[in-house]
Amino acid sequence: MSSLDINDNNFLRQFEVEINGNLAKVEYALQDRKIFLTKIIIPKDADNDFKDRFLTEIFEIIKEKNLRMMPTDIEIKKFIKSHREYMKLLPVGVRI
Repeated sequence: MSSLDINDNNFLRQFEVEINGNLAKVEYALQDRKIFLTKIIIPKDADNDFKDRFLTEIFEIIKEKNLRMMPTDIEIKKFIKSHREYMKLLPVGVRI
């Protein structure tokens, strides 16, 4: 599995990566050491495992920045539910 070249675009408040000439992104909002993951947009022509790789690498960036995440997008919540190892990035007491 190759590493994606994810850009943390602070101005637009989104993680983004180009794939097949299109932009995949996860929009976010920062508040008090928490990052709210509000929307994920994946190009239709992305391969089947791209979303999993993209989210996994974003979660690693969040971990490195020592932030807690609050997913509000349903697709991101589904991913976390099926990859329970990322539950530790949620704030204490938060369940999804």
